[in-house]
Amino acid sequence: MTPDIDEVQEKLNGATVQDGKELADPAVKEAVQNGEKAPEGEAPKESADNEDDNSDDDEDEGAANGSSEGAKKKKKKKKPKKKKAGTKQTEPPRTGLSKLFPSGTYPEGEICEYTHEENTYRTTSEEKRHLERLESDTYNDLRRAAEVHRQVRHYAQKSIKPGMSMIEITELIENGTRALSEENGLKSGVGFPTGVSLNNVAAHYTPNAGDPTLLQQNDIMKVDFGVHVNGRIIDSAFTMSFDESGTYDPLLKAVKEATNTGIREAGIDVRLNDIGAAIQEVMESYEVTLPNGKTEQVKCIRNLNGHNINPYEIHGGKSVPIVANGDMTRMEEGESFAIETFGSTGRGFVREEGECSHYMRKVDAPRVGLRLPRAKTLLATINQQFGTLPFCRRYLDRAGESKYLVALNSLVREGVVQDYPPLVDVKGCQTAQYEHTIFLRPTVKEVISRGDDY
Repeated sequence: MTPDIDEVQEKLNGATVQDGKELADPAVKEAVQNGEKAPEGEAPKESADNEDDNSDDDEDEGAANGSSEGAKKKKKKKKPKKKKAGTKQTEPPRTGLSKLFPSGTYPEGEICEYTHEENTYRTTSEEKRHLERLESDTYNDLRRAAEVHRQVRHYAQKSIKPGMSMIEITELIENGTRALSEENGLKSGVGFPTGVSLNNVAAHYTPNAGDPTLLQQNDIMKVDFGVHVNGRIIDSAFTMSFDESGTYDPLLKAVKEATNTGIREAGIDVRLNDIGAAIQEVMESYEVTLPNGKTEQVKCIRNLNGHNINPYEIHGGKSVPIVANGDMTRMEEGESFAIETFGSTGRGFVREEGECSHYMRKVDAPRVGLRLPRAKTLLATINQQFGTLPFCRRYLDRAGESKYLVALNSLVREGVVQDYPPLVDVKGCQTAQYEHTIFLRPTVKEVISRGDDY
């Protein structure tokens, strides 16, 4: 039943005010009007109007002074509901991504429309859009892995300092990767060993147990690590320099721009040779003035390449050159590629040298009769823990294996496991690397691992 307007007005005019505050509770009002104390446990309540803003306070004062204007009924303002604070990432990063993205949908990478004339129709093609909808789970797995990579490297970039050991650096990255990807056997986790190659070592160095190497102020370090979700691997790398003189800044700039050139040129039906030629032109347009005063042209490390990536297979069979090499193979719709470039102030050619740490069970490994019983048990561990994903000796240690080197070397000799020793240019030179993972979707090219940093 709607109350009579005159009745409401009469109640308002008769409202009792104590210390400038309206007494909302009838029992309290009656007690005050009779000159009594408010009942015990009852405190004079502020009206909702008094809580709104300063103008309401002024009007309440008017009501206390008997002003008819202050006694007018005002609409109650709804207080805004406090929003629950969203889950934030910790430092060091340890919050799994599913808690940060409860919807289960992860951020897109950088979207680039195809620029070659024969592919421009793809952007608006309904047929191609339908094909993309069929692959939405694949894209989401890749984006989840890429977001793990971005958050882990963000922490690494601001945390890594000269004086840290190589083991400390790699564990910082790998522990973050395991936590954010919510490591779950072969369903999600580390994509391959964390590379922290120093100076003239261009790739495939990660410390083995007991490695005493410390990061020095004048070191140039390539940080190359991977994340996978359901076998969909994100492969991305960057270079860190701590030299305040900035001597090698042109080297890093050359490699970063060369990688971005490769990404820009990549696309469906593009020849691999054309990408390499464009990368080479940009890379070799830079020069570095060395500490001895000599100026050197930045050289592409011509026997290192980018590559396509298949599920659970980091090198899928196609190589993306960083120099013109005559390869007329074309990129195809639905392929994922690691576009990576390496620059050097040395020869621009690497060779294998040093203690091996990287290994991988071959995808097409032959079925051979293993003579050593220990090799059989080690292979069982490799199959269970890594499948065909790359691993390192520290990962075998972590899996509980010990005294396995003879058995591991036996698996390499039998052709079941491939070893990947460090790749080095001439001593005294410096090398740099930048890398991103792209996916050639039917309608657009997505640079999945792109971030604000590079």
